[in-house]
Amino acid sequence: MNNYTYISAEEAIHLIQSNQRVFLHGSAATPVFLIQEMIAQKERLTKVELVSISLQGIDLNSPELEGHFFINSMFVSASNRKAVNNGNGDYIPVFLSEIPLLFSRGILPIDVAIIQVSPPDKHGFCSLGTSVDIVREALQAATTVIAQVNPRMPRVHGDAFIPFSLFDAAVWMETDLPEIGTAEGYNEVNDKIGKIVAGLVEDGSTLQLGIGNIPDSVLSNLTNHKHLGLHTEMFSDGAIPLIQNGTIDNSLKKIVNGYCVTSFLMGTKKLYTFLDDNPIVKALDISYVNDPRIISQNPKVTAINSAIEIDVTGQVCSDSIGTYQYSGIGGQVDFIRGAALSEGGKPIIAIPSVTSKGLSRIVPYLNQGAGVVTTRGHIHWVVTEYGAVNLFGMNMEQRAKLLIHIAHPDHREDLERSSFRRFKKGHTSSY
Repeated sequence: MNNYTYISAEEAIHLIQSNQRVFLHGSAATPVFLIQEMIAQKERLTKVELVSISLQGIDLNSPELEGHFFINSMFVSASNRKAVNNGNGDYIPVFLSEIPLLFSRGILPIDVAIIQVSPPDKHGFCSLGTSVDIVREALQAATTVIAQVNPRMPRVHGDAFIPFSLFDAAVWMETDLPEIGTAEGYNEVNDKIGKIVAGLVEDGSTLQLGIGNIPDSVLSNLTNHKHLGLHTEMFSDGAIPLIQNGTIDNSLKKIVNGYCVTSFLMGTKKLYTFLDDNPIVKALDISYVNDPRIISQNPKVTAINSAIEIDVTGQVCSDSIGTYQYSGIGGQVDFIRGAALSEGGKPIIAIPSVTSKGLSRIVPYLNQGAGVVTTRGHIHWVVTEYGAVNLFGMNMEQRAKLLIHIAHPDHREDLERSSFRRFKKGHTSSY
């Protein structure tokens, strides 16, 4: 621990007072140990507002926290989903690229920031590790900064480095980072989607994709591609083989040529080991990574995103199930727009045709209260296991025809009927 001063978690959390707004570092960098101590001190705290994007490894849904903590989330996850939907929290709809503006413009003044970092290097700098994203602007805005210094946090390059002197309190605690894996075993639907999407990816493309079975399936089908680049808000374990075998070499990118650009990372220990002091990966501020003006400068940007449901006119709901807030806007629109403006770019929404309960994800109308994240004007490619269609330049009736074509066969007849009633004509025209 060298000559740096560390205090106990109990002492550090005592810096938080009632009626303050507290920023929490997120994703794999969630400072679980310090948040648990904050919860342990709840009886002395009232009306503390907690702001964050996706949190991992912690549960803030307990009714026992009501009155002590209010969850004000900018991207809802399992850690706070029940609280947000049950009244002990709320959701701020905002593009991921613009969240730093909430801090820098004083819209969300920060009293205390709680973060997790790697140990200081010989120059006194720690790394924000797996999550740079919105953190730097939150630290600039915060009156008090509390850090968990964890030797298991990888030392990630890019905009991640901050001086130990920035901390008002530092707690040394070695703990494993939260991990997220993908489902084991073969999944026919995901495999079909992955192959179809991979078929849309051209050599020399710049990729944006996240975590999950569909992104991993896409990546596994790209091994014969050449000179791919990575400029993405996040990536996970699935990208590692393509980086190591040279499929992703970033040689044709115009922005940060030669490096994998990301803003946060989430996966397993394999990923965290790969990241540690690896100069090929640069974790940069989200206001840069997700800026559509920056994204669009790269060639053939292929942005691969998911959704909860899509209506037959191309409206995409990816953050709620009806009025039930499930996740958030995130960076989907940032990259859908950036890819659309890129030379040869392809914005893609890739989804299974039905839910786990057999309900169609392609619907006549979005559920009442559902949030439109990607609009009709933003939508281009839609992929299911039944094919790929491009809605760009298509009128409403043409869009319905194309989307019904890639819907699950069990639902096509009902979709045809509802579309006929809506558009007052069948889907037989050739225009």
